[in-house]
Amino acid sequence: MAGRRRNTPDHSAGAGPQAAPAESLLPADYDLAELYGAGGRDEDDEDLDDTAVLVPPIALPPEAELAAAALAVPLIARAVALARWAAPHRVVDEFGDLVEDDRGPAARLIGLAPEEGEVSEEAVVEVLRAWSLACDLDLVELGTTQAGEHVAVPMEEVADAEAGDPSTVLDLWLTAAGIVRELAVDTDLLDIEGEGPGEGAGAGAAGDADDEDAAESALAEVEEASEAAAELLDEALQVLYELTAFAEPGEETVPLGVLAALLVVPEGEEPDEEMLGQITDLMVELDPMLADLAELGLVEHRPIDPELFEEEEEGEEAAPAAEAAGEPDEEDTARFGLVRLTPLGQYGVREWLLADGYDAPLIGDLAQGDAAALLRGLAESPNVLPDREIQVWLARREPLDGARDLLAASRGLDAHSPVRRMFTAAALDDLGEAGDTALTEVVDDPELGGLARELLRSHGHDVAAAERPVALWRTVDHFSAVLLVGRGDAGQLRELVAGLPVTDNPASYFGELWRVPHPYTALVLDTVGELHTDRAVAKEARKAAFKAKSQQGNG
Repeated sequence: MAGRRRNTPDHSAGAGPQAAPAESLLPADYDLAELYGAGGRDEDDEDLDDTAVLVPPIALPPEAELAAAALAVPLIARAVALARWAAPHRVVDEFGDLVEDDRGPAARLIGLAPEEGEVSEEAVVEVLRAWSLACDLDLVELGTTQAGEHVAVPMEEVADAEAGDPSTVLDLWLTAAGIVRELAVDTDLLDIEGEGPGEGAGAGAAGDADDEDAAESALAEVEEASEAAAELLDEALQVLYELTAFAEPGEETVPLGVLAALLVVPEGEEPDEEMLGQITDLMVELDPMLADLAELGLVEHRPIDPELFEEEEEGEEAAPAAEAAGEPDEEDTARFGLVRLTPLGQYGVREWLLADGYDAPLIGDLAQGDAAALLRGLAESPNVLPDREIQVWLARREPLDGARDLLAASRGLDAHSPVRRMFTAAALDDLGEAGDTALTEVVDDPELGGLARELLRSHGHDVAAAERPVALWRTVDHFSAVLLVGRGDAGQLRELVAGLPVTDNPASYFGELWRVPHPYTALVLDTVGELHTDRAVAKEARKAAFKAKSQQGNG
């Protein structure tokens, strides 16, 4: 699966000349716009294909539940049933298709025709599709007997699939989804056999050459169109994957116009007339492809109402795009098409992303290890949801033990330590009595005491405020964590800078702050000097930053 390139941001490390070293930047808590917006990119600076794609974590049902959903897909169920029906073997034609006499009984077997009476042509077509899928999935093996008969024999996987073995069923479904995904983007072959320059009286060698060139050109157009359609479908599926990952339960359905707009309109811009036309074109192109994927349960899809095009022909040009970009009511929106990526679809897209080398985590992946592994993963991984990971991790432990383990793992003065303490503070802030008990045990800790006293006081406990050196250290530690996690987000940092308890004598305040023995003291002071709106304060912060750097250099 090609990585989505439209509206994908630059995630290069660094946030300007005052940024921390690249290995210290820890973008672990982005919002959706930061992860998948287009802000800040200069498209002339780098090839879009070289841009990192951050895939959000998702939650998937248990494999047994996914397998049951896969077996409930009619096309899969029919393929398995036909494979079992072939036992011990079934005569087929030279192409591996069911012979004429078997097509009617097969249609009745899988419920496509009544027990008695005529079998419709449509039912026969569906039977042959299901049989073809059974062959493609290797549920049956084709061979030739010594007598020269062509036969199909069921494979062992049929029994495992009927028993609902999750691994077998999901492998079958994923293979089928891949086949349908490829077929969904097939482009109709161009007519390359009609009259051309070489036909008619007087045609000779030159005409034959022209015909050959025309055929090659036509085939190249077909190939190019297929590749473009495949790329579009991949991008659309990945956008749906991202949107579904962040959607509230029950709100995963996306209007087709919104999906198309996300592929066309740059982040933060309003669509112009040209973009509206492109949105309409994409909607029309995606609609039949999504319908094909819906057959495999990969998406739930409501197609575009065909009457819309009749209305458009009557003078309502670009109606789908215009309505989708506006605020139509729910029924109007539904007429322009709706799509939802199912849990099976999430599973399939994730498997394709993993196969292409992308990091596509599951929620709870980081919660498998101890507190140190959890906090390290939260600090180092750009595509995680920290709150969800911590919730999963704590749910598997006694609250007090979990709180103590988090506090112990958050100690240290390495590059990631401020972020570890930030996530620990957030976890314990919501943990209740167990969190407060663990915090009480570390109020005198040189690295955790300021954090502990701050939280306990905010929870209403009668605890003395941290002493001045500890409070200053806590200020630097918290500021640096925000700086690292936010990747230098100016708006967030300005708010933090404005809240610093700078007195009327900033030289005195920063005279204390630059002496704080913290690895990020100089970086914090640099940031204050750059962002503080009071020039006098900013000047003193820059002077203090210089002293802090000198002290670090001498150290």
